[in-house]
Amino acid sequence: MRLPTPENPLLRATAAQLAKLISTGEVSAREIADAHLQRIAEVDGEVAAFLSIDAERARHTADQVDAKRMGGERLGPLAGVPLALKDIFTYQGLPTTCASRMLEGWFPPYDSTVTKRLLAADIVILGKTNLDEFAMGSSTENSGYQTTHNPWDLDRIPGGSGGGSAAALAAFEAPLAMGTDTGGSIRQPASVTGTVGIKPTYGATSRYGVVAMASSLDTPGPCARNVLDAALLHEAVGGWDPMDSTSINEPVPAVVAAARSGDIAGLRIGVVTELGGAGYQQGVMARYRAALDELQCQGAELSEVSCPHFSYALGAYYLIMPSEVSSNLARFDAMRYGLRIGDDGSHSAEEVTNLTRGRGFGAEVKRRIIIGTYALSSGYYDAYYGSAQKVRTLIKRDFDRAFQEFDVLVSPSSPTTAWRIGERADDPLAMYQADLCTVPANMAGNSAGSFPIGASPDDGMPVGFQVMAPPMADDRLYLVGAALERSGLQNGGGKDGGGNE
Repeated sequence: MRLPTPENPLLRATAAQLAKLISTGEVSAREIADAHLQRIAEVDGEVAAFLSIDAERARHTADQVDAKRMGGERLGPLAGVPLALKDIFTYQGLPTTCASRMLEGWFPPYDSTVTKRLLAADIVILGKTNLDEFAMGSSTENSGYQTTHNPWDLDRIPGGSGGGSAAALAAFEAPLAMGTDTGGSIRQPASVTGTVGIKPTYGATSRYGVVAMASSLDTPGPCARNVLDAALLHEAVGGWDPMDSTSINEPVPAVVAAARSGDIAGLRIGVVTELGGAGYQQGVMARYRAALDELQCQGAELSEVSCPHFSYALGAYYLIMPSEVSSNLARFDAMRYGLRIGDDGSHSAEEVTNLTRGRGFGAEVKRRIIIGTYALSSGYYDAYYGSAQKVRTLIKRDFDRAFQEFDVLVSPSSPTTAWRIGERADDPLAMYQADLCTVPANMAGNSAGSFPIGASPDDGMPVGFQVMAPPMADDRLYLVGAALERSGLQNGGGKDGGGNE
């Protein structure tokens, strides 16, 4: 069953349109906030996108925006626009649980840099969205609290780990959302929900205040229902942060100008041969080929390019990422904060730690901790973790060579459309295959994004088109995304038909 599209035009409007209505006084920010909070109350029982709602503060922020407008203050490009925040960003006053029982009821004492920048931009944070526990998963079925549903078909998954943010967009519960992308956790949910998801260049958005999963891979990024909205949000949260040691001290690329342009005439596009073909859903490839034809019609120059080490990216990722997970999650030891089990005086500190981690972590988190600890252990470090890092270097060299010839590289965002809830629950390896196309960009640290290109003729579910660009060339993603959006492919335009209505 598909969730019905709302009748209220304020819910269907883009973030840019809402901001304009607010700035001209045609509609108040409070009215827009109330409309979205009402929508959440009406449909989130079916979608389960949100873990917590912050209605009082959302209305207060909206009222402040209205007061600024009436006082003659100039408003920012997203002032008063509602947003759904993935529950991995710290935000004082709301729990930050990472969808784990380990952090149930934990209220952070500080805001993440991304949260601070959202508030400084007068964006209205509606609440925190569901995710796979500690961002580990591809379906949002691994949450310690609830399973999120895909608004296109409530029996299917919304992707992961950021399925809550993507589902909130597709359900018209918010026009903007924030996610994090470690191996595809923004792009894969965007692909299967028909939304836009961007993984900026690693280090171009701050990780300060983002609960770490894999520190060399985690990248906060914008999520929206269209390209311009994603670019406006990207500009609002991006940029150097002295609180993040991996932050890049360079200006945010001209993403908004690129999103408004969409001019790809003469753009050199490399079609990655290793990401497509055998093993990919037939309907996904049909929409992908239609998108390639459309880009060529708009003046882009397309050629195939081989990146041979991409074939090893998934295996290397599932050694590096669990290794960093095992290190980062060691802090949850029941001694400092979070859940504590067995602290009744009858257990040693070690026993309390074991009881707490056994109760607090879910099956997928435990699996990755065990894999990572093994890969880092004495006698196996060089064979597993060390070898995976060598493969990572080879993947980056593949990108570097390809970008000498091409401006961007493209592929499907995911090999399949959304599968049914429970379909892969007992097969972790099948679940990991959802990251097949997205992982290489994380391993190299360059920018990448997923853009909707219509529905698969196989099952009527959304298909995403992935664009990958060199580091700090994030604006190129938006050029291609805007060109695809202009083509009408996501609404059934272009060759091969098959829209998302």
